[in-house]
Amino acid sequence: MLTLLGLVLIPVMIRLGFWQLHRHEHRVANNKIIAAALKAAPVPVESVTRPGFRVPHEDLYKAVSARGRFDTAHEVVARHRTAGNGGTGDDAGGQQIGYHVITPFVLDDGRAVLVNRGWIAGGDDPAAFPRIPAPPSGEVTVTGRLRPDETTGATGIRDRRGLPARQIMLISSVKLAKQMQQPLVGGYLEMVSVSPGGTPKSPALLPEPDHSSIGPHLAYAIQWWLFSAMVPVGWVVLLRRERAEILAARAAKDDAGGPDGRDGPDGGPGDGSGGPRAPEGSVHAAA
Repeated sequence: MLTLLGLVLIPVMIRLGFWQLHRHEHRVANNKIIAAALKAAPVPVESVTRPGFRVPHEDLYKAVSARGRFDTAHEVVARHRTAGNGGTGDDAGGQQIGYHVITPFVLDDGRAVLVNRGWIAGGDDPAAFPRIPAPPSGEVTVTGRLRPDETTGATGIRDRRGLPARQIMLISSVKLAKQMQQPLVGGYLEMVSVSPGGTPKSPALLPEPDHSSIGPHLAYAIQWWLFSAMVPVGWVVLLRRERAEILAARAAKDDAGGPDGRDGPDGGPGDGSGGPRAPEGSVHAAA
């Protein structure tokens, strides 16, 4: 039974180790994409996306710029969001639950792109639309990081119906396109700056994504492989222990026999010569 269990566990543990290794490699590759995107100069958003376009993984957090005006009439908020930084004040947000402010930005060519202007704290009434500081009016230039449309599968956020007016769960150009007069390009922008206007204090801008941490996946992979190596070692130890117990039991049984280590034919002690002891009467008769 132990042998069968070991034969099952070894390949399972090896496979789990490679699974964690692949997660580690994916994390490292993802960090390289993000780091390169953050260092690159912004390109016009019109050159990388269009209506109905799905932002590819290689364009994740790509630096883009857009020129146009904010459309606050169609502004919405994404529920249950954090600022994602280490701040503790109301403006910083930290890990406090609030809203992300999503404002359509009408481009000079007549199309529009969703802009995540940042985080604001939630009010006392979750059904009421929060008070949001207005963005700069008139024609401005926005720079930001390109993000793909959110889905439940990618984010783990479950979409809900029957939400209060102008509140959403997922930031998606596909879902919000029906509310817009202008065609929405695929994906959305995480705002970094706006000119003129500088860096607004509120909503609080979202911080750069982490692209230095590699997580514990490599350590987990090594652990699984060590566990797989320990299975045959443990199997050998158990076999040797079982063998030692069997030999000890045999030795104890032998010690329970006669002086010469053997029992007589009837289970009693022999005469020391290995054969049966002669009756006393036969000895006198011979004399």
